[in-house]
Amino acid sequence: MCVALTAQIFSGTEDFHLKRLSIALVYPLGFIVSIISGTQLFTEHTATALYPVLDRRIKVKSLLTLWGIVLIGNLCGTLSSSFLLFLSDSMIHASSGFIEISNELLTYAPTKVFIGAILAGWLMAQGGWLVLASPSSTGQVLCIYIITFIIGFGGLPHSIAGASEIFSGLFHTANPNYWGSTIFILCAAFGNLLGGTLFVGVLNYAHIKKMQ
Repeated sequence: MCVALTAQIFSGTEDFHLKRLSIALVYPLGFIVSIISGTQLFTEHTATALYPVLDRRIKVKSLLTLWGIVLIGNLCGTLSSSFLLFLSDSMIHASSGFIEISNELLTYAPTKVFIGAILAGWLMAQGGWLVLASPSSTGQVLCIYIITFIIGFGGLPHSIAGASEIFSGLFHTANPNYWGSTIFILCAAFGNLLGGTLFVGVLNYAHIKKMQ
């Protein structure tokens, strides 16, 4: 909602970087609420849930089950919240912002979305490490804000936040692109998963085992 309202405020501005910066400043708010409240975010589990499998304490089937449940749950949650935002738009007045954000995401080719999502997944999984390493709530909030600000400022695709933006766009637009929306969410999810598991999970695990 905050991202859509910010995009709407700066709609038509010629300064692309100012608009991107303004959106990035509010982009982390949803992540902070989700992570600090203890809800299960898919991209948080891409690395941390992998370690018991690499340590041969948990079977791969259990890992895939966890990923599947959390991903489906997150997508159902974003779909529900997007529908509620749509029903509340007479008060929020962010319809054009939702459409603008969704249309921008759908302009990228699937390969670009996938590559960008790898970077976003890498950052989010690293953010999970930072949150666990931060003893205070203030430190955790700061870590989440820094990581997700970088993702927002870079315009990197996040599967869950992106799904929320895509779903909101579908509800508000008169010409919904269901196929393109599905491809975006799939590419973002697999890219996030690869970035978190390979570049954070596997490499960090190898480093920890080497140090033992």
